[in-house]
Amino acid sequence: MIIIDIYELEYRINQLKEELIQIAKATGLNSPKTICFSQKLDQIITIYQKLSYKK
Repeated sequence: MIIIDIYELEYRINQLKEELIQIAKATGLNSPKTICFSQKLDQIITIYQKLSYKK
């Protein structure tokens, strides 16, 4: 089992948000790359929320 530190997730989420903004600026909000990246970010946010709820 992999133990994920909630603070690591917060840091990673903030990094991914910045990357998503840059990708969206470069390729547009509706581009497949932006949508794919946004979905990956959503998955990590969901993991973060589940871990936060358990604490």
